[in-house]
Amino acid sequence: MTDHDHHAVATSHGGAHSHHGDPGDRLADHQSGTGHAGHGGHAGHGADHVAQFRKLFWINLIIAVPVVAFSTMFAMLVGYQVPDVPGARWIAPLLGTVMYVVGGRPFLTGALSEIRSRKPGMMLLIGLAITVAFVASWGASLGLLDHELEFWWELALLIVIMLLGHWVEMRSLAQTTSALDSLAALLPDEAEKVDGDRTVTVSPADLHVGDLVIVRPGGSVPADGRIVDGRADMDESMITGESRPVSRGVGDSVTAGTVATDSGLRVEITATGDDTALAGIQRLVTEAQNSSSRAQRLADRAAGWLFWFALVTAAVTAIAWAIIGDPDTAVVRAITVLVIACPHALGLAIPLVVSIATERAARGGVLIKDRLALEAMRTVDAVLFDKTGTLTKGEPTVTAIEATGDLDGDAVLALAAAAETDSEHPLARAIVRAAQDRGLTVPAATGFSSSPAVGVTATVEGRGIRVGGPRLLEEINAPEVGAAAAWREEGAIILHVVGDGVVLGGLRLADEVRPESRDAVDALHKLGVEVVMITGDAEAVANAVGAELGIDRVFAGVRPEDKASKVSALQQEGKKVAMVGDGVNDAPALAQADVGIAIGAGTDVAIASAGVILASSDPRSVLSVIELSRASYRKMKQNLWWGAGYNLISVPLAAGVLAPIGFVLPMSVGAILMSLSTIVVALNAQLLRRLDLTPEASTRAVLNR
Repeated sequence: MTDHDHHAVATSHGGAHSHHGDPGDRLADHQSGTGHAGHGGHAGHGADHVAQFRKLFWINLIIAVPVVAFSTMFAMLVGYQVPDVPGARWIAPLLGTVMYVVGGRPFLTGALSEIRSRKPGMMLLIGLAITVAFVASWGASLGLLDHELEFWWELALLIVIMLLGHWVEMRSLAQTTSALDSLAALLPDEAEKVDGDRTVTVSPADLHVGDLVIVRPGGSVPADGRIVDGRADMDESMITGESRPVSRGVGDSVTAGTVATDSGLRVEITATGDDTALAGIQRLVTEAQNSSSRAQRLADRAAGWLFWFALVTAAVTAIAWAIIGDPDTAVVRAITVLVIACPHALGLAIPLVVSIATERAARGGVLIKDRLALEAMRTVDAVLFDKTGTLTKGEPTVTAIEATGDLDGDAVLALAAAAETDSEHPLARAIVRAAQDRGLTVPAATGFSSSPAVGVTATVEGRGIRVGGPRLLEEINAPEVGAAAAWREEGAIILHVVGDGVVLGGLRLADEVRPESRDAVDALHKLGVEVVMITGDAEAVANAVGAELGIDRVFAGVRPEDKASKVSALQQEGKKVAMVGDGVNDAPALAQADVGIAIGAGTDVAIASAGVILASSDPRSVLSVIELSRASYRKMKQNLWWGAGYNLISVPLAAGVLAPIGFVLPMSVGAILMSLSTIVVALNAQLLRRLDLTPEASTRAVLNR
């Protein structure tokens, strides 16, 4: 419907434009994690994992105190006597064993998983270190091995620090929301089925093809069907992305989840369950999510390299010392290498950055749901914006007025607003709002009535004022205003104001472009990013918006099921694509994109399919995400070098490469270096807090470079 050939308003049923609630109000519920891809075997998600690591951390921290205090090796290093209490020598071994079994379990199961998948990483390194420390410590405690191999204190600290790192990381991700549950929520809870002369209330799941249902004004369609009686303006935005209500009458098809804004309908069901368009979108979301590649995390890769480095070094160390003829030292050195190789700092390098980055982002109105999306954002070279509600406000606005005869534009608008005051229609609200914004005095109206597809009628200051679309002009046999042809080419909605049968003027209504959109597009261009717009709207509307904003490419008239394939086409050109959208129809495309960004005022399902959520509807927030991605990536890299660098230096020293000149790294010095490395990593991550991630600041920073 290109020129919006109707202006149907709320009838005596009082049906208002329904939005299914405002998901923007529930954003906090959606700051969520899509699964813990890293760390092998403890991959998992949800609040239960956060609680599990929190509980494990506190339990093990409490147990660690006596383990460290009663560790004979720690007492020797620090220079104090182990308290002389009955059974003192068994306190560290027994409680250390509890820590190994209870606190070490997530790492040991993760290590087994990494062995099975043949992808050694951090979990295997941690698992190996704590197992070696555990076995060696028991050997030393029982007098089977050198007393220097009593590592109970090191084992305790290692488990506590690693549990803290994993708890911090888990907490930075929150419970995921199921995109599919959100899609299902679009359907009404019950449907009114016509059964002979009466109507019965049934669940949409109980409907069959051929059933007749009643859809009340403001109600949503329970299943795909065909209208057999009535005409209504259907809000299909959650399915098609089309910003304007679409007139549907007898014989037209309607889709499950769409809303009859103004009039009641009788619909014959043509598809139910898995055959509906909504179920098709659900399948697309599932497929796109399943096909999304999950890049290996930097820390896991570093830990993988470190694992082989430590293993080879330990083996070479043992062989070298054994050849020299010192088997005791060979065992001590090899085990020291494996224990020192376990990177405390590397365990915190990524989680700390992620935790601080997500907290900073939230203050700037950006909610990070998937840290992999945040990592990928720095490499994006094409941003695909959904038009309606993203680059535009998603609601009609009066953008031009042409008056005929003696009246000026303000007078025409005031009369139109008077006639529309009692209407609940989105176009009526836009006219009333335009009059209020201009500070006009709107006269009182009486005798309000509306006629679907024609318009509204009211008496204003003794004159019969009518506002409507082309059908109204046909009725009174009058020509449209001169600018109407140009307005129609731009895809605008055209309404005429008629007083006592004479055309007083015309109103141009369109989905208004957000003032921030131009800055967002300019800043993205400055970063060398291609800006693409995708919409279900007609080509004329899309091209007008594209030209106004200086957008590189425009995809218009795209059906919901084709949006994901457009993203895929861009990816096949070799582009890393970020998709920004807010409707259910965007969900498959959000899941298909390298990074899915949901505008916060959008629907639950768009939010659930995205990796990043913008709490505001400001498109400049995309720049905040890019800035954050680049800054946090820099910090991650720096932290990984700090974390791994400690190991690259300390492992050869622990192996005894400088033994010929009389220097071998003692365990105590290695432990101090390990702690210092952890402190450096923590302080470096804190520097992220200085970032200003408000949309204005991020955009200004890019434009001023």
